[in-house]
Amino acid sequence: MTQPPHGQWPPRGAVQPPPVHGQHPAQWHGAPHHFPPPPPRKSVGAIIGICLGAVAVLVLGLVAIVSLNRDDSDHVANAGYSTLPNTSSRAELPPSGSSSPSSSTNPFPTSPSRAPSSSSGPQKILKLGDHPILQDPNAGLRNRVCTLPQWQSNQQAAEAFFTAAGKCLDNAWGPFLDAYDLPFTPPALHFPTGASFETECGTIQVGIATAAYYCENNLYVPFRGLQTDQYGNNPGVYLALFAHEYGHHVQEVAGLMDAAWQKIYDAGQNSPAGLEMSRRKELQAQCFSGMFLGAHVDQGGTVSRDMYNKAWNDQETRGDNTSRSQDHGTNAHYASWWRAGASNNRIADCNTFSAPSSAVS
Repeated sequence: MTQPPHGQWPPRGAVQPPPVHGQHPAQWHGAPHHFPPPPPRKSVGAIIGICLGAVAVLVLGLVAIVSLNRDDSDHVANAGYSTLPNTSSRAELPPSGSSSPSSSTNPFPTSPSRAPSSSSGPQKILKLGDHPILQDPNAGLRNRVCTLPQWQSNQQAAEAFFTAAGKCLDNAWGPFLDAYDLPFTPPALHFPTGASFETECGTIQVGIATAAYYCENNLYVPFRGLQTDQYGNNPGVYLALFAHEYGHHVQEVAGLMDAAWQKIYDAGQNSPAGLEMSRRKELQAQCFSGMFLGAHVDQGGTVSRDMYNKAWNDQETRGDNTSRSQDHGTNAHYASWWRAGASNNRIADCNTFSAPSSAVS
């Protein structure tokens, strides 16, 4: 990934890719070459040789620069400098009903940085509100084309739909996380068919609360949990649900998940503080889901405006008011955080860990 051209910013509504790890804008075209003056009392032949050598070095430098720019062209071509999907036409979208969540001071600071590891490669960063991926106000997902097979409400078609959606999510989040030197690998997809299924997190019962499930780099989508008899032919609803669970994988890879669970364990899973931390974790996954749909709608693929609008509306039907729990957030907050991500496609808007408690109830 590259930074925008020097001295210019993406237009309002466009996305600036996250910084490339270890690269600075001043080095984008390479550092200038300096050649020392030839020593005195050299023969004409020596002087000519030095001049030819200098020319050769300059030519090689120009070739290297051209090569570097050519390598970057594929990344820059759709780097999000065009405007976002037409979210400014608010009449086309249902009103949110509330203002977008805002963040302030970080109530959950963390002391660890990189996760301990014996390897020297990319490592998780165990932070919450001060996590590096949440700091750049211009960073978001690139606007990309996502092509999905037509939705059909049967096991085989659903597996094809979610497998293709997984590839789109890999292509969206993989480069973003790589830019922060985080250890991205795609999650393994599973499509259980029974009334329950086994995971590293235990036995999971399929039902209204587990239409999809994430555990330790594994994403489970039981067709029986999708409630297709209720939602019918609404692929946007299923895509948003799937993107939410994938959002937990983003948290896992980044280190946010480990840091959040440490806070939950310290406070007690069913304590008020533990439940609040769980809500912050879930509402961030909601915001990440919105970011994905906002970055891919109307880009020429199959993520249509109709899919986006139906996903937008559906968010108000989900949350603690529906499930009668206290660990995901109210239906209103479940919707508002998803819409914050979908409207602006800015990851800084998904910093639930720095939001006031009133925004994550």
